[in-house]
Amino acid sequence: MRTGAAADLLAVGLGNPGEQYAHTRHNVGADAVAICAARNGLPLKAEPRTHALSGETTIDGRRLALAIPSTYMNDSGLAVGALFRRYSVSELARLVVVHDELDLPVGTVRVKRGGGTAGHNGLRSIDSHLHGLDFIRIRIGIGRPPGRMQGADYVLRRPAKADAALLGPALEVAADAIERCLRDGADAAMNEVNGR
Repeated sequence: MRTGAAADLLAVGLGNPGEQYAHTRHNVGADAVAICAARNGLPLKAEPRTHALSGETTIDGRRLALAIPSTYMNDSGLAVGALFRRYSVSELARLVVVHDELDLPVGTVRVKRGGGTAGHNGLRSIDSHLHGLDFIRIRIGIGRPPGRMQGADYVLRRPAKADAALLGPALEVAADAIERCLRDGADAAMNEVNGR
């Protein structure tokens, strides 16, 4: 329930909607945010005009908004822009975007502030709506496609058993990182997660 006060942190997990995309590599960001919501007893619900499932909770006196866009990945910015307004977030430094990362080994989690889009359509869409990339990213490594498989085919598939075994713990680490960003800031989350 909104009382008008701004969220201290808005964490958005990127993915594609629909059962056919559930738990695919491209949806690891959404899966991590869902884990964070579940562990905090927060149901994510469709909010009017946000193009997302979202909710808000308080951890250690700080307000955390969690969201999973109901748009396709390429339109993630539409939801993030609306969520900014819904949760009264006024600066990019209070946004965390959790997403898949081809350039990291499977199961590796890294936290960073700012940077480019590295060809990620979700990040590109967010940039086009918010006119900036200086937000916090929690990047979940999914590795590179094998052989000659196209990147689009790779990210839209569910991981093989060995990769899934690595991604399970990585999603928990990403959920931890969201909470650490809220409690102690991005630098503390980077030091903890990136040093693993």
